[in-house]
Amino acid sequence: MATLSDIPGRVLLVGAGKMGGAMLEGWIGLGLDPARAAVIDPGPPPEVAALIEARGVALNPLNGSPPSVMLLAVKPQVAPDVLPRVAALANPDTLVVSVMAGRTIRFLEAAFPPGISVVRAIPNTPAAIGRGVTVAVPNAAVTPEQMSIADALLRATGGVEWVDDEALIDVATAVSGSGPAYVFLLAEALAQAGAAAGLPADMADRLARATVAGAGELMRQTGIDPAQLRKNVTSPKGTTAAALEVLMDETKGFGPLLTEAVAAATRRSRELAG
Repeated sequence: MATLSDIPGRVLLVGAGKMGGAMLEGWIGLGLDPARAAVIDPGPPPEVAALIEARGVALNPLNGSPPSVMLLAVKPQVAPDVLPRVAALANPDTLVVSVMAGRTIRFLEAAFPPGISVVRAIPNTPAAIGRGVTVAVPNAAVTPEQMSIADALLRATGGVEWVDDEALIDVATAVSGSGPAYVFLLAEALAQAGAAAGLPADMADRLARATVAGAGELMRQTGIDPAQLRKNVTSPKGTTAAALEVLMDETKGFGPLLTEAVAAATRRSRELAG
């Protein structure tokens, strides 16, 4: 498995917004030589600009050797304008890694030289604090070495799961890409329910936030199956069991609702990808 210090040549980051900036910070923190990193962005956010200046990362370089890796982190709607310009900086040996939502491998291949190695990846927003998870798929040109390099770059912001069927990216988008919003909605609804039951609204909000965050950390640290963790909290005929009887209703409970929600998000992801 490659490490960031093992990556040959230059790593070019195209787009230094929230996701791109988090990745750059993670790369440098995990051992990528800032002298081998470069950023293309007409106006990076102040905190990213400060990192670029402090660590001596090249910003908008006009020349230089083709990068060994080009990571695309621009908004998908500007990709048709941006990609033709940055594609000229690549050569057939460049590995292109995209974290743009909805932009398929076919779209990326068409923008770069024939035979280009492409990895399409879908991170989620907790990547901004190093707790994200990314689902990635390579095209047929990606070598085992390049896949290892892509894995090292993507792991700078959290875990990585690889699939070999691009169609699964749409499902992953619906589960992990959109998933943080579902969790935030849970915290929001839990706080509102607590306030409706009589808690002061600010206290209900604090309790809901701490509960969701703590439960997530318990799953992460223990690795225990979520179903078992749920059972551990549930005493027979107790308060939790009374609530779960509602939430686990087979027709209108949490499970059927999430199944329907993930299916809707998957369909929309496929529509957006064309």
